[in-house]
Amino acid sequence: MSAAKQKTDSDQPELPIEAQLPAPVEVVPVAKKPAGSDGNGAQHVVAEEVPAAVAPRPFDPKQSGGGLHTRVDKGFLEYASYVIRDRAIPNLADGLKPVQRRIMWALHEKDDGRFIKVANVVGHTMQYHPHGDASIGDALVVLTNKRYLIEGQGNYGNIFTGDPAAAPRYIECRLTDLARTELFNDEITEFVPSYDGRNKEPVALPCKLPLTLMLGTEGIAVGLAARILPHNFPELLEAQIAILKQQPFKCLPDFTTGGLMDARDYQDGKGSVKVRARIKTRDESTVVITEIPPTTTTESLIASIEDATQKGKLKVKALNDFTSENVEIEIKCPAGVDAEKLVDALYAFTDCEVSITSRIVVIKDNRPVELTVSEVLRENTDQLVAILKRELELRERQLLDQLHYRTLERIFIEERIYKLIEKCKTNEAVFTAVYEGFKPFQKQLVRDIVDADVERLLQVRIRRISLFDINKHREEMEQVKADLAEARKNLKNLTKFVIGHLEALLEKYGPQYPRLTTKSARHEEVDVKAVAFKAFKVSYDRECGYVGHKVNGEEFKLECTKFDKVLLVFKDGTYKVAELPEKLFVGPELFYCGLPDRDAVFTCAYTDRKASYLKRFKFGGTILNKAYLCIPDKSRILYFAPATPKVLYVRYKPAPHQKINQQTCDPAKVEVKSPKTRGRQISIKDVSSVTAEPTRGWDESATTTEILFI
Repeated sequence: MSAAKQKTDSDQPELPIEAQLPAPVEVVPVAKKPAGSDGNGAQHVVAEEVPAAVAPRPFDPKQSGGGLHTRVDKGFLEYASYVIRDRAIPNLADGLKPVQRRIMWALHEKDDGRFIKVANVVGHTMQYHPHGDASIGDALVVLTNKRYLIEGQGNYGNIFTGDPAAAPRYIECRLTDLARTELFNDEITEFVPSYDGRNKEPVALPCKLPLTLMLGTEGIAVGLAARILPHNFPELLEAQIAILKQQPFKCLPDFTTGGLMDARDYQDGKGSVKVRARIKTRDESTVVITEIPPTTTTESLIASIEDATQKGKLKVKALNDFTSENVEIEIKCPAGVDAEKLVDALYAFTDCEVSITSRIVVIKDNRPVELTVSEVLRENTDQLVAILKRELELRERQLLDQLHYRTLERIFIEERIYKLIEKCKTNEAVFTAVYEGFKPFQKQLVRDIVDADVERLLQVRIRRISLFDINKHREEMEQVKADLAEARKNLKNLTKFVIGHLEALLEKYGPQYPRLTTKSARHEEVDVKAVAFKAFKVSYDRECGYVGHKVNGEEFKLECTKFDKVLLVFKDGTYKVAELPEKLFVGPELFYCGLPDRDAVFTCAYTDRKASYLKRFKFGGTILNKAYLCIPDKSRILYFAPATPKVLYVRYKPAPHQKINQQTCDPAKVEVKSPKTRGRQISIKDVSSVTAEPTRGWDESATTTEILFI
C-alpha cells in the first residue's frame, strides 16, 4: 500500500465504538397482566416490558457498516495487497523492495562521500519506513553483503559462518560509485508522500541496472512467494547488449558463496539448480571444503556432516573448521576409508549438495506477475533505454536554456542594453526597455525572450559586467553548443548510445565482479547405496532371540549400510526381507541372516518326515516384511547356505538292518528353480545332519556312496 493510499485511508473518519457494535436491545412495552395462578396453583407475574431481541429484527447492512463478513473480506484483501506490493515482493522498475528503496533514498539524501553510522541511516530511513528499526538494519546488512550498492566499514557478519553483524551503532556505510551514478536522478523521479505525510519518498528509483537479477531475493507474502536467484553482473550487462543487438543470450545464477553449479534444470529462471560445495583432496586421508553452497553456512554444513556420521552414513575420524575470510573445513578419513569415496558420500548424504528452486515473481504496473529471466532483462533494457532517453532530453533542454541565457547575457553586456534602464523609474518601464533593446538581436536568440529571462538579467552584478571576458564567454558558448550537438546526436542514435553506456559499465566494473560460482554441464549422479559406508554390524543373539545392529550377539555379524535390507530365514522355511533392524525380536528359530539378492543362488536341504530333499533356487522379488515359505508346510530345514558347495555330507540316524549310515552328494547336479520347487529327493531315511564339511564321527575309512537323486 503506497503512502498516498495510507494517507487517504487515515483521512477517513473512524466510526465511534458504539457505531461498530450491534444495535442496542430495544425494549417493547406490552400490556401488564396481574399476578395470579396458572391454574395449577403456581403464582406468576408478567413483566411490563420484554426485550425485542427475543424476536430478532431483519439485518440491515447499511446500519452495521456492511456486515462482519464484508468487513473481514475487505480488510483481508487490503492487508494481502499491502504485503504483496509494499513489503515482500520487489518492484520490477528498480528491483528493490520498499525497505531497500527507502534505505537507498536515505543514503542518497545523506550522501557526502564519507562513511555514515548505520544507526543514523536507520533513524533517517524511519521517516519513510513505518515498520521499525530492526527490519531496516537487517535489510541494510544484507544489501551491504551483496557488494553492489552499499560499501560497509566494520563488522557486517560473515556470510560463510552465519555470524551476525555488529550493532548499528558500531558499523558505517556509504553508497558505492555504481549506486551513486546509476541509481538516482532527482529530476526524473516520481515522489509520493511518506506514511505520515511529512516527507516525500520515491515511487521507484530511476534505476539503470538490472537489480532484480543482480541482487536476487526471497519474499513470502499472503498466498504468494518469490525466490529470485542472484546472477552475475557483467553477464547481465552482456545479455542486455545482446538484447539491443538482437542476438541470443543466456544467463545463469551466481552465488556469493561460490560452489559448483549444475543448471540443466534451470529453464530461463524456472526450475531449479543444484549447487555443490567445492571439495579438494589434500592427501589420501584428508579432504578440505573450500566453497559452500548457498542457503548453507559452515555451521549448518558441519552439523549435517555430524548428523550423517551419527546415522552411519559417513565415517569421519576428525572434523575441523578453520574458516575466517575464506572457507576451510578439514575432514580426516578413518583407516581403510578412501578420500575419493568420502567426497562422493559428502555429496550424497550432507548439505554439500543442495537444490534451489527459482520462481521469479515481481511487481509490475502495481500487480504481481511471474516472469522468466529473459523477460525481466528485456523489461530492464526497455526501462534503461527510456531513462537514458529522458536524461538526454532533459540534458538537451538544460543546454538550450544555458545557451539561450548565455546569448542573452552576451548581448545584454556587449551591446550595453543595461544602459537603457538607467533612466527608467518603474518596473514596467525597465521591462519595456529591455524588450526594446533586444529587438534588433532577435535572430541571434535561441527562443523568444520572456519575463523570467529579464528578471535573471536584471540580477547580473556590476562586477560581472566589469569583468566580462568576451573570448572566454564565446569559448563557453562553443562548448555548450558542442554538448548540445552531442546530446542531439545521441538522441538520434539512441540504441548505439545505450550500448556504449553498457560497454562503459562493463569495462569499468566487470573486473570487480568476477563469477564466483563455477558453471558445469552436469554433476555426476552419486549412487547413495554405492557410496554408503558399511557402518552397521548386524548380529543375532539366539539366547535372547534378538537380531539387529544394536544386538551383542555372536552369530552372523553381518556388515551393512544404512540402506541395506536383511534376509531372515527360519527353521520352518519361513523367510522375509526386512529393513535394517536396530533390535528386532525373531525368537530362537532363526536359521540364516544375510543381504538379499534376487539373483543369488541358495542351496537348501530339508525334510518333511517322510523323506529328505535338496534344491537350489533364487529368491527373486519379495515384498518388504511379507512372510513366504521356501519349503513345504510342516517341514524342517536341514541345511541352508548361499551359493553351491562342492560336496554335501549327509549322515543318517542309526536304524536296525541299516547298512549305509553316511553319503555324499553333488548339489551342482540339482537344477536352479524358484523357492516353491520341491527339489530332488535325497533319501527316505531319517537324516541326522547335512553339512558342507565332514562332521565329527564321519568315518573317512568307510566306503561312502554318492546319492543318486530321484
